[in-house]
Amino acid sequence: MIPQELFLSHSSVDKDFVDRLTEALRKHGVNFWYSPANIIGAQQWHDEIGAALRRCDSFLVVLSPAAVQSLWVKRELCYALEQRRYNNRITPVLFQNCDYEQLSWTLSALQLVNFTEGFDKGCKELLRVWDIEYSPS
Repeated sequence: MIPQELFLSHSSVDKDFVDRLTEALRKHGVNFWYSPANIIGAQQWHDEIGAALRRCDSFLVVLSPAAVQSLWVKRELCYALEQRRYNNRITPVLFQNCDYEQLSWTLSALQLVNFTEGFDKGCKELLRVWDIEYSPS
């Protein structure tokens, strides 16, 4: 099922990859919440993240060494894991090889989408989660 609104959890270190990913999602009609695009100027970013987590119906976490070390990624993921509406709607995306179980031991039980073998291959696999056919740019 295509998300009504997908929350994108990521480390700011991985911004270039996430920017590219959001362009692919936008092109394929996936609505998402992404902090650099959705938090404006003097808004209270902590409150905005919380509101988005409460509003979104799907959750995607970008996994990398930087994400594993990010306290905010861990907080966002822990929140999503505790919310019933995110059951079967959490998608871990492996951007770079890392020990992602440091974020949560439950990640190994979820279907991981692998981007380490190429962006187009990863996008095809990710969009298939929502029954969307990938069309490379």
